[in-house]
Amino acid sequence: MGLTASVLAVDAGNSKTDVAVVAGDGSVLATARGGGFRPPAVGVTAAVDVLAEAVGRAYAAAGVDGVRQVSACLANADLPVEEEQLAAALHARAWGTSVDVRNDTFAILRAGVAEPRGVAVVCGAGINCVGMHPDGRTARFPALGRISGDWGGGWHLAEEALWHAARAEDGRGVPTALARILPAHFGLDSMYALIEALHLERVPQHRRHELTPVLFATAAGGDAVARSVVVRLAEEIVSMAAVALTRLGLLEEETPVLLGGGVLAAGHALLDDAVRDLLAVRAPKAVARVVTAPPVLGAALLGLDRVGAPAGVRERLRAHYAP
Repeated sequence: MGLTASVLAVDAGNSKTDVAVVAGDGSVLATARGGGFRPPAVGVTAAVDVLAEAVGRAYAAAGVDGVRQVSACLANADLPVEEEQLAAALHARAWGTSVDVRNDTFAILRAGVAEPRGVAVVCGAGINCVGMHPDGRTARFPALGRISGDWGGGWHLAEEALWHAARAEDGRGVPTALARILPAHFGLDSMYALIEALHLERVPQHRRHELTPVLFATAAGGDAVARSVVVRLAEEIVSMAAVALTRLGLLEEETPVLLGGGVLAAGHALLDDAVRDLLAVRAPKAVARVVTAPPVLGAALLGLDRVGAPAGVRERLRAHYAP
């Protein structure tokens, strides 16, 4: 007798989607990868069509046509109302009996903890933070950029580096090596030349993200301005984590704080050290570590939590994704 599919796990980011079909015993029946999930750019229907292509391949490989629980952790599901809208769109596809949609930061958090308890801060293109309590309570932020009070993320860091470099070159700001290093990255000899190239799109907009690792390298080299930006990012990361812990009543308990996303997973020593030093002051019982498990594991675990799967089932699933 074949294994019964229990959970369809979906982890959909801006650039790629991972799906997994998980059996009732925690074994993985099939996986698939698809394109990015970008409803703000293409609309909900077209975005879900991208998910459908990957889900269809996974279902065909698993030999199933549905599951008990669809657990989807999606980029751009930043508000509860957006989660509800996307849940309705996924439910209409009839992939499973029940559908839960969460922001994709929850997948990173759940992938990094044995039980649904802790806080995750993700810093990739943007920045976000969520927390979970075993009693079902959650803590989260809108994470919509400056209009929701955010500071940080790779795109924002690149803009900060450009801002400081431009002001250093024309005299409005303090000197920084960024004024020389940023234009040199693009083969240019001045910030004026780089500003012109960006404005006229001779350097495409999407290449700005290349300046984030340049900022970190300049900070590691001792530049005071670059270091101040990195320290400011650490302060924002710790502030979000401490607020989430406080909201959940976990500030005074030993609690994992998971760090994820390209910026936090890159191993920048200055940032890592600053985050841990600041956490020691703001949340001394927090235990910080970088999440290395794939987020689709977290989406699957959230689905197994929802169907009440026992610990052994969750352990088997985690073992599948162990390095």
